[in-house]
Amino acid sequence: MSVVVLLLGINFFVSPSSWAETSPTSTSNSDALEVGQKVIWLYKARADSANVHKVPAEIVKLGSKQVQIKFRRNNNEFVNRWVNRNRLEMIPSIPSPDPEI
Repeated sequence: MSVVVLLLGINFFVSPSSWAETSPTSTSNSDALEVGQKVIWLYKARADSANVHKVPAEIVKLGSKQVQIKFRRNNNEFVNRWVNRNRLEMIPSIPSPDPEI
């Protein structure tokens, strides 16, 4: 009985960070994604390919593990795809010119 209490006590003091809604590693730029946001999809034709294509896209839906994006094909047709969050990059913002200059 004392072993069980000891193990529960150790578990209580060791793992409070795991009780948080978001872990520290998951609070990256993927949490800043919003529907309608413009992103760059890092597309690989094959998983073992070293060639990565940067495809401009727009976020349509947010899932827990993946994001649905909309992008334009060469024939001007829009296509929706579910992609992993780690395959998306934020589009760098262009600073607005200072109106006082």
